[in-house]
Amino acid sequence: MNTISKASLLQKRRWRIRKKVTGTALRPRLSVRFTTKHIYAQAIDDDKGATLVFLGTLDPEFRKQKLTANLAGAKALGVAFALKAKAAGIASVVFDRSGALYHGKVKVFADAAREGGLQF
Repeated sequence: MNTISKASLLQKRRWRIRKKVTGTALRPRLSVRFTTKHIYAQAIDDDKGATLVFLGTLDPEFRKQKLTANLAGAKALGVAFALKAKAAGIASVVFDRSGALYHGKVKVFADAAREGGLQF
């Protein structure tokens, strides 16, 4: 019996998405990653290989609010990330869902980032 682990299938999905989605200085890649407890989001310039903006639920401001990887946390982090990106001069991004399906927390995060003023 040949079994393939869920982790390897997730990695295959990430690679498949990353073949098509790349970020530039003008339009960086917004990568969002959900773990069981936390959410991490970053704007990446793939040409330079540099992270332009990073925000996660481990930041002190979100620690005080006790945000976790649920719908409320995704909405709060999406709006906050959009504001931080706008302050850094980023108006438009390419969305990278990191192999996750575009529903639930991922969709709420994306909609909140759009509400905050990011275009993608």
